[in-house]
Amino acid sequence: MAKKKSKKVRTRMFFLIVLFTFVIGYLSYSFFSNVSKIMEIKREKSELNDKLANLKDEEDTLNSDIKKLKDPDYVARYAREKYMYSKEGELIIRIPDDE
Repeated sequence: MAKKKSKKVRTRMFFLIVLFTFVIGYLSYSFFSNVSKIMEIKREKSELNDKLANLKDEEDTLNSDIKKLKDPDYVARYAREKYMYSKEGELIIRIPDDE
């Protein structure tokens, strides 16, 4: 009778140990899987924040250009420099770059 109880106890303990091993294994897998996802999301967030900062700088530059282009004197000077337009009586002399 004692051997029968002892065998039942061992069998129950074996199944409990196997069950706990599977539960701990599953929880460990879930934990490390979630940690890796969190790290990936943080990396992506950092990249997107950098991209956002660059886009905001570009937006500021474009807004500055818009303000400048509303000034007729700036537009006239820009057109003369970029497209070699001249005022009446002006002479355009192009100096080649050293490059």
